[in-house]
Amino acid sequence: MSSQAEPAAVAGGRVHFIGVGGSGMSAVARLIAARGYEVSGSDRGESAYFRALRDAGMDVRVGHDPALVDGAVAVVVSTAIRESNPELARARELGTAVWHRSEALVRALEGQRLIAVAGTHGKTTTSAMVAHVLHQCGVDTSYAIGARVFGIEGAVAGGYAGTSGIAVVEADESDGSFLRYTPEVAILTNVEPDHLDYYGTVEAMEEAFSAFAASAATLVVCADDEHAMRIARASGAAHGAQIIVTYGHAADADIVVSKHAITRGADTFPLALTMPGDHNRLNASAAWAAATAVGADPLQAAQSLGSFAGTGRRYQLRGTVGDVNVIDDYAHHPTEVAAVLSAARESGVGRMVVLFQPALFSRTQVHFASFAKALSLDHVDVVIAGVHGDREDPIAGVNSQLIADQVQPGIGSTVAVVEDLREAADYAATLVRPGDTVLTVGSGTVTLAADWILQALAPSGQAHG
Repeated sequence: MSSQAEPAAVAGGRVHFIGVGGSGMSAVARLIAARGYEVSGSDRGESAYFRALRDAGMDVRVGHDPALVDGAVAVVVSTAIRESNPELARARELGTAVWHRSEALVRALEGQRLIAVAGTHGKTTTSAMVAHVLHQCGVDTSYAIGARVFGIEGAVAGGYAGTSGIAVVEADESDGSFLRYTPEVAILTNVEPDHLDYYGTVEAMEEAFSAFAASAATLVVCADDEHAMRIARASGAAHGAQIIVTYGHAADADIVVSKHAITRGADTFPLALTMPGDHNRLNASAAWAAATAVGADPLQAAQSLGSFAGTGRRYQLRGTVGDVNVIDDYAHHPTEVAAVLSAARESGVGRMVVLFQPALFSRTQVHFASFAKALSLDHVDVVIAGVHGDREDPIAGVNSQLIADQVQPGIGSTVAVVEDLREAADYAATLVRPGDTVLTVGSGTVTLAADWILQALAPSGQAHG
């Protein structure tokens, strides 16, 4: 996908999405439909993303039926779809083209100027901030982001088809698919060991990030992250024409962020976010850098960050019962868990009840001690649900108790493991006291627990969002 390419002709035929109700798949389905394809899809159950696509008029169905593949010009899958899936098996039998989700996205955005956001943490929020800023600056930007973006009219789930010829994508490194993109502007938020089930070694993971960084004409990179900066320096040395823009707290960064301002050279612009946390201020400065790199007015871009309403499952207030708030967050890496709990404290919350669901056995095996450290806080009751395996099979001896055994509860804190998620939610609700803040944390099904906790706290359905 070249930022210099002419727009491709509008396509035709039907493209079928397996697992269409996922956040990333639903976004791509929206953009493929806007490209002129008919879209159908299936999933094993309904989700908010699934319903949004159905409400937008797409033919999405619950259950996997091989007959749905008949007549499709292509079938789209994510890495999570196994070869044993009956629809994928039917596509192989018929010789139907099978596109990975990232390949479908490349086709959907062909010819557009691309801003791609990568990094171990912060991709979703930063991508959404870029899209929001450009829209607020009058640029009707397309985007494909792995969560709902609040406040942009006409968006379906995490996908929106704009008319400006500029597109923002959340570039997923988990399966190497971010290497399909050739962005005009790339953001690299940070680099930490993750997804080693795919890469095998940290060195292989960093090589993939290096290849991504080198693919961009302009690279926006966090000066506070030594791994990202090492990759950026190597990319600049190998790619002499590349423009590198650094952001962070360091005084020698090209863009310096503080609690209330963004500074570039002699110019300072106000920064007033509704979302707490230093990590969100870094995300905002990266988004500002990318938006201005494609022509957004610097002052207007900075001011527009103040109206950013967030995304689904990123410090999202799910409801309130009395004086108790229930907040849902997608954090699934130790650094992310620590950041969201720090942000909660920064926003002024006192005692917390945290329901954490580890995601992936391989990640739990590598990071259980770091998860425990992130959860070792004062005045917090920690409930750890069973590991959400998702695409993985269990690993012998790897479970949530590994984390709990390493947690060092602080003053007024407790920790407990409750394997069943519904039971964990019910138990978490019993720990809540007036004035507490409840957080459901993780990338798996723990998001369901937010509603269960609200229901348990409300004596007669009095909870409100």
